[in-house]
Amino acid sequence: MKKIIQTVSLFAIIIASVACQRNAITGRKQLSLVPESEAQSLAISQYKSFLNTNKVVNGTAEAVMVKRVGERIVSAIKKYYQQKGLSNELEGYTWDINLVNDKQMNAWCMPGGKIVVYTGILPITQNEAGLAVVMGHEIAHALARHGSERMSQGLLQQGLGAGMSIALSNKPQLTQDIFNASYGIASGTIMPAFSRSNELEADRFGLMFSALAGFDPREALSFWKRMSAAAGGGNTNSILSTHPSDVERMAALEKIMASTIQNYYKKS
Repeated sequence: MKKIIQTVSLFAIIIASVACQRNAITGRKQLSLVPESEAQSLAISQYKSFLNTNKVVNGTAEAVMVKRVGERIVSAIKKYYQQKGLSNELEGYTWDINLVNDKQMNAWCMPGGKIVVYTGILPITQNEAGLAVVMGHEIAHALARHGSERMSQGLLQQGLGAGMSIALSNKPQLTQDIFNASYGIASGTIMPAFSRSNELEADRFGLMFSALAGFDPREALSFWKRMSAAAGGGNTNSILSTHPSDVERMAALEKIMASTIQNYYKKS
């Protein structure tokens, strides 16, 4: 038995070592058993299923605001990626933004730009700049391919290291469950949605994206304080489920605030 465990562990290490790719925007190497094209394909079906089984809010002032803020951030990201010669990184992205009637303090962005904001987080965002903090953060998770990274880890843990196509063929429901857990769509027990390092990375790039879109990045400090206080009230269904400590997050944001304002923030 010990020999079998050692063999499996060695196999996992070998797969992990050969399946690492450098992310174009973060510059960090990450485990990648899930090609972006396959992740986007699965996202389309999972996103459609989610919208069909949840209450999408249309036409209200809040719904219009969510789309408006999201579209400003998306426009800023497209321009930024073009300036950096990285437009190809957005290949396959067909952005779609929806507000869903749900009391959870949550939001997420799937591969390909499928974005959902829950009504439960709007009392915490309070204003457009606060909403931009959330949406920028979630979009940053997608562009940094944190979900694909987490899904790759989940596939490896479940012995599905051959990749997502084979995993879907052999164990479609398990693969879909791993996908949903990896992108924070479900509260499954397979694995936490994002690690602390992923969260801090999303904070950094999300702050940059919201600033590029003309939203005051200083609102991030106020938002995360409100979010922390609200989550402390007992609501565990929030984007703080695997969050860094409050002190760690605030310190990291304060450290980059001045440079973010100087380099990226222009009042619209």
